[in-house]
Amino acid sequence: MNKMVRRIGLLSLVSVLLVLASCKKDPSILKVFVRSTNNELVSNAKVVIIGDVSSDPATPEYVDTVQTNSSGFAYFDMEAFFSKLGKKETTGYFDVLVKKEPLQGSGYIRCRAHITNVITVIIQ
Repeated sequence: MNKMVRRIGLLSLVSVLLVLASCKKDPSILKVFVRSTNNELVSNAKVVIIGDVSSDPATPEYVDTVQTNSSGFAYFDMEAFFSKLGKKETTGYFDVLVKKEPLQGSGYIRCRAHITNVITVIIQ
């Protein structure tokens, strides 16, 4: 009887740990790839994302700036943005501006929580 109670207790503990481990959320990431008109990835380009306050539903004011890395993409961690929103709001809309003198480009992206969102901007 004692062994059976221990086995049930151990099985319950393992079940609870598995459920808690599976509750982790994926990170909210926005990646912006920057390419030239020759389709080459561009490093050290300035990338700015701006929340579109006139979108439907409206995106709260938000601005962030990052330089592209040697692989030609900018990595934005959007956890801070989504943590300010209510649990029902899982989407934001952003204008993307890219500049590397004398070239520039722009784009628009819908960014969702707990997903890696990707956009490519061509600078001309």
